Amino acid sequence: MTGPLWTSASATTATGGQATVAWVAHGVSIDSRAVEKDDLFVAIDGPNFDGHDFVSAAMEDGAAAAIISRHPEGLPKTAPLLVVANTMDALRALAVTARTRTTARIIAVTGSVGKTGTKDALHTALAQQGATSASVKSFNNHWGVPLSLARMPADGDFGIFEVGMNHAGEIAPLSRMIRPHVAVITTVEAAHIEFFDSIEAIADAKAEIFLGMEGGTAVLNRDNPLYDRLAAAARASGIDQILAFGEHKEANVRLISYAGDADGASVKADILGRSIEYRTGAPGKHLAMNSLAMLAAISAIDADVAAAARSLRAMTPGAGRGQRHSIGLADGTLTLIDESYNANPASMKAAIETLGAAAPGPGGRRIAILGDMRELGQRSADFHRAVAEQLLSNNIDLTFACGPGMATMVEDLPTKNLGAYAAESGSLARQVEKIVRAGDVVVVKGSLATNMKTVVEALLGLATTSATARG
Repeated sequence: MTGPLWTSASATTATGGQATVAWVAHGVSIDSRAVEKDDLFVAIDGPNFDGHDFVSAAMEDGAAAAIISRHPEGLPKTAPLLVVANTMDALRALAVTARTRTTARIIAVTGSVGKTGTKDALHTALAQQGATSASVKSFNNHWGVPLSLARMPADGDFGIFEVGMNHAGEIAPLSRMIRPHVAVITTVEAAHIEFFDSIEAIADAKAEIFLGMEGGTAVLNRDNPLYDRLAAAARASGIDQILAFGEHKEANVRLISYAGDADGASVKADILGRSIEYRTGAPGKHLAMNSLAMLAAISAIDADVAAAARSLRAMTPGAGRGQRHSIGLADGTLTLIDESYNANPASMKAAIETLGAAAPGPGGRRIAILGDMRELGQRSADFHRAVAEQLLSNNIDLTFACGPGMATMVEDLPTKNLGAYAAESGSLARQVEKIVRAGDVVVVKGSLATNMKTVVEALLGLATTSATARG
């Protein structure tokens, strides 16, 4: 970025607000705890907190200015402010202006699983090819998307934005704000199905991502049963090109071979008729499939596909999303695969398959530590029962579980395969600590509300030598 991100003049024009004094900002934040020097702090009035209560703290931590709709008590009248009627509307206005003023190529990513990993892979690859903006963490909702857009400089080359939803109608306004040139739908699965009548309804909600596009390219999973429905929605929205990825013989970006090992995987793919071989920084066939979606999107914006493929070697999952830890114990090493951030039927199956493909050390076992999958509605029991068969077919030696959904699952596990069951993750963690040993490979997985991070922290706490994260 060669100049300021926002000035009092440009923000005033975007929002229709009134600046108290002239100011210049180089970032945007809505969280006073995360404010960086010269940020523009937007005081969002949310359901749990009112950002106006934290304007003074943001200023003390280096914020250049704040957008407010009322003057907080104790804040000097001379403070650098932009006064607007509604701060959330102002954030959206900044987002729309930021999108209008850029010539960057824009990619939007949604899907039931794999959104964040695919977005992160795109960011890593494109940052090596030009100035790139991207959603941080999982900022993919009604405030995360406009915040991410508002942070995009005018002179960037690429922008990658993650888009999520729990209900129908949530993606459409975000897509119209982003106006992507390329839309990626990683897959459609039974995530959040509590709020939908069918899996087809979930597909239709994901397809709302096409509504903000004027032409462009849709990147779709050819192996998914809902592919034809998504492709039809893309064509109905006027999409110029559909790129299909997967193992299907008709995929434009097709997986030819996959071989996982302890440090990653070797992948061979056909990318629009061009054979490419590359490494991923972590094992897991689902990660290889996400890499195909990434490479299809890279191709769609005419960036360097070969360079993007090479970048995948350095890509490792983040905390709670498959990050691996080698935990040094007195008599050897325990391997922990941290999948504690979230869970749905598709991601649970993928995590169990990854564990099943792992090779324990001498005397070690494959151990699954599982919490409930939430937002599955009336079919919750069926989805949880299916996990038992997945565990057995992938040769998982021991399973520890917590939550009412998993209570249903453990009924179908043979006694020899059940380590323990507990009502909640804290109690389960105390039991797991007593059982694990050197050589074990352990995966921890569950929906965020089950707080499986407690188990991860307990396992990391067993280290007698340094624990290391390794993708």
